[in-house]
Amino acid sequence: MTRKPRKRLIGQQRLEEVLDIVLQEEVEEVEELEDEDEELEEAPAVPPSRFEPLPCPAPEESNGVEQRPVRVYADGIYDLFHFGHARSLEQAKKLFPNTYLLVGCCSDALTHKYKGKTVMYEAERYESLRHCKWVDEVIPDAPWVISQEFLDKHQIDYVAHDALPYADASGAGKDVYDFVKKAGRFKETKRTDGVSTSDLIMRIIKDYNEYVMRNLARGYTRKELGVSYVKVGPRGFSISQTVFSLRS
Repeated sequence: MTRKPRKRLIGQQRLEEVLDIVLQEEVEEVEELEDEDEELEEAPAVPPSRFEPLPCPAPEESNGVEQRPVRVYADGIYDLFHFGHARSLEQAKKLFPNTYLLVGCCSDALTHKYKGKTVMYEAERYESLRHCKWVDEVIPDAPWVISQEFLDKHQIDYVAHDALPYADASGAGKDVYDFVKKAGRFKETKRTDGVSTSDLIMRIIKDYNEYVMRNLARGYTRKELGVSYVKVGPRGFSISQTVFSLRS
């Protein structure tokens, strides 16, 4: 690629302009290399669901009229909503022939306090759940630990989740679902192997430089991405060499 001619820029006030030009040229070079040489990485196969439909009893009837739906509650953080989340909600929805599925989603404040920072804001996580076809109702700002008062308030019959014990980071107990398990109101769902929010974040971290260059090529600025010139380049270091020369 032939580099574009640049005027001799004098003065510290023009340095940022020079660096932006250099950065744009590096982005264009990376795009050309990707178009010519880069082969697309094969996507991993979607793991099969481990869930086997539970035997469902015949709907209870009274005088030919079906009884009210069974109200099942599932909860979580649902950050970067993915098909593993959707499969768990599908299992909860199919626990009974006539299920009304309520899904609780914890707020940012609660999640950041007990689990850590999320990628999506609470409003985005709530809205993602509302667009899942298995969900009948979303309960925002859900409690970290389920109480009898909460079950009564929402008329919940059963709580659905995988059976692993989840330590209560708030210090109230060793398993946030211990109360409903002892009450016989817990229904187990199965996790989907091979996908999780942490897995998705790890993919981005692993290919950090590529995603930085991708977004720069799509018009984002380095300030918006929170990266310095030292960090940006096809191999992570090329621009830093140019910047060092310019500053010298």
